[in-house]
Amino acid sequence: MSTNDPDALPVAVIGAGPVGLAAAVQLIQRGLPVKVYEAGAGIATNLKDWGHVRVFTPWRYCVDQAARKRLEESGWTMPEPEAFPTADELVTRYLEPLTKLPELSSSIETSARVVGVSRWGADKVLSKDRKSRPFMLVVETREGIRRDSARAVIDASGTWQTPNPLGAGGVPAEGEAEFADKITYGIPDILGRDRTLYAGRTTLVVGSGHSAANALLDLDRLAALEPGTAFVWATRGTDLVRIYSGGDLDQLPARGELGSDVRELAESGRTKLVTGFATLAIRSSNGRLIVEGQTKDGLQMLGPFDRIIAATGQRPDLSLTRELRLDLDPWLEGVKALGPLIDPNEHSCGDVPPHGHRELGHPEPDFYTVGVKSYGRAPTFLLLTGYEQVRSVAAALAGDMAAADAVQLVLPETGVCTVPQSTIRATAGGCCGGPAPSEAEACCVADVEAKAAGTGGCGCGVAA
Repeated sequence: MSTNDPDALPVAVIGAGPVGLAAAVQLIQRGLPVKVYEAGAGIATNLKDWGHVRVFTPWRYCVDQAARKRLEESGWTMPEPEAFPTADELVTRYLEPLTKLPELSSSIETSARVVGVSRWGADKVLSKDRKSRPFMLVVETREGIRRDSARAVIDASGTWQTPNPLGAGGVPAEGEAEFADKITYGIPDILGRDRTLYAGRTTLVVGSGHSAANALLDLDRLAALEPGTAFVWATRGTDLVRIYSGGDLDQLPARGELGSDVRELAESGRTKLVTGFATLAIRSSNGRLIVEGQTKDGLQMLGPFDRIIAATGQRPDLSLTRELRLDLDPWLEGVKALGPLIDPNEHSCGDVPPHGHRELGHPEPDFYTVGVKSYGRAPTFLLLTGYEQVRSVAAALAGDMAAADAVQLVLPETGVCTVPQSTIRATAGGCCGGPAPSEAEACCVADVEAKAAGTGGCGCGVAA
């Protein structure tokens, strides 16, 4: 390690997904050296894992504007802005061409998993000369373990590889590890590569988000084609407003359609819906699975099932940053400043106010958490949010504080917003930097102080 000129060291970006690559573009345009680490064998490994899924944001919301400009300079053509890509198409038609740009291709290393970040010669306890010490990244590669240096670190590693367990208490349910071969986390390719696992069998889908909705609708399509295919839907909560979404009021029509379709599925009787079911245990019965859960009426058994899909969300991997001084929300585990604005206990809006480097930083100087990881365990993250995050962070690292603080973010509204009545204030104007909704549709959450005294903000949508 050379510390003679720390400013000559690269900015390390962890994760070569859409937000990580956008960060690299922003940094390179500002003349800063960059090193991007991707744990997978290729870029955007997490996206490829659910590549068959069509996203509910059209192309115009999926492409970072700085990246688009640079790509178009190289002869690339933007896909139809109003079309809806699959995750695979995001990779092949946007991210892979982006990584082939000469200035970016040499900055990316795949099959390079960052397993630890610290400061050279200083654990998190040591304060003296801390800022002057470069970051040390412990990188696991095919050749072994090595240690790299960086002047700053942007963690865009996401949360996809660390799913929440089925156990409603946040730890694996009894029997969850034992029957792992019959449990899929996330969104399996039910109509494609995983079809034989579900055709003619009975599946339990656990979860109340968009991943659960996609799995349920695919199982419904499969049931129409394959006799004997059946499925049950179980949710821990009883209020499904977030997954049902705002229908025609959603400014992302595909998101509204997804919610409307899964609601119609549940109300049609083509699947059994069990709400208020907190999974406790998984047991075997004649080679099939019985799931035990707590309900308001006591213990309930569901099954038997051949497969379980755990669409229970994700959580950040905090192990790699254990030796850094981070300021995290105590229960969401995302950046603390965002916690009160995205807490799913209080909000169903898919909206947050504009935010940038000041909210995404930590007591550890020059370390930033961005992308979906900045939300921790909270859902509703959109790529537009991540792109504006890294634009602000890159400007701050380049010393352009005017640009770094000029954060602007207008997100498409969900069409639904539920918050405690004590925090709702009628408003004739818009909030969150967006256009003013109609009086009947307006809601603005003001001075949210439940979790961070003195932190205010607003969320946009339609009052439920």
